[in-house]
Amino acid sequence: MNAKQTVTITSKQYDAHTGFVFSIIPATTAAFSSHLPKTTLSSSVHAETQKSLILKRASVKKKTIGPKRTVGRSNDIIRSRQSIAKSAHITRFAPHPVVSSPTSTSPDIAHMKHPSLVKAHGIQALAKMRATPQRVASKPSHVVKQELIADALAVSSNKPRTTKRSLKERFPHVFSVASASLALLILGGYLTYLNMPTLSVRVAAAQAGINASYPDYRPDGYRLSGPVAYSDGEVSMRFVANTGSQNYTVKQSKSSWDSSAVLENYVKPKTNGQYVTYNENGLTIYTYDGNAAWVNGGILYTINGDASLSSEQIRHIATSL
Repeated sequence: MNAKQTVTITSKQYDAHTGFVFSIIPATTAAFSSHLPKTTLSSSVHAETQKSLILKRASVKKKTIGPKRTVGRSNDIIRSRQSIAKSAHITRFAPHPVVSSPTSTSPDIAHMKHPSLVKAHGIQALAKMRATPQRVASKPSHVVKQELIADALAVSSNKPRTTKRSLKERFPHVFSVASASLALLILGGYLTYLNMPTLSVRVAAAQAGINASYPDYRPDGYRLSGPVAYSDGEVSMRFVANTGSQNYTVKQSKSSWDSSAVLENYVKPKTNGQYVTYNENGLTIYTYDGNAAWVNGGILYTINGDASLSSEQIRHIATSL
């Protein structure tokens, strides 16, 4: 190497550019050279035979060469270079190489588990839990029986119906018409029942050949008993008490009498003059012992029986015919 590129200071050669130690001169050589005058040339030094200053290799114990160190070599070199003191005569140095130390992993990242690993651990824990038999506390027999019955009832109630559709569901319109018809029939029957006496009297009057009618008023506790009787020119209706044997009969027959003829020919022979006369709505009504007689429109009306009707009840019957 050129002398300009190195600087020798105290038996050490430094690199003039970087300041690092380039080589170390042996101490014996340095001591020898220190006793020589600085102006002495190398030719004068080697003019005489001198004792060899070279180290005898035979007397030096051979070092055992071990395996090469590869790990941490760069760090050892850096530490050895940093331990060597720099000379004060060198003012310009090259920057030391910076060896970056391995960055430490962040604690959050170091302890974070991979999602796949977390999922696998969860599946293993679930499988282990399912494989572990669960101990079920034993229940009394009656409790178990009640639970089984409740489960069976719940299943039967939730079971969908598989039966066939009823006729009403298949033909709703037909059933609607039939229901309406039945309602009308029932209503008609009820009205017929209520008007049955009037209809019976009309049928009997048509057969008898007179204009007979059914009384709109009936004393409380009495009802029509049996069919309406009729004969040629005469219709009669018998009413009996709901409780007891009392009864009275209303008879209607053709007559050419007037009120005076009724009194003379019918009332007086039956009462021996013991009767009471009432004029009600243009009618002359003769009453006696709970019986009565009057004439209206060519029809003779008579009431006979043991019902002991009052005069007021008789007048109401007469005006309702």
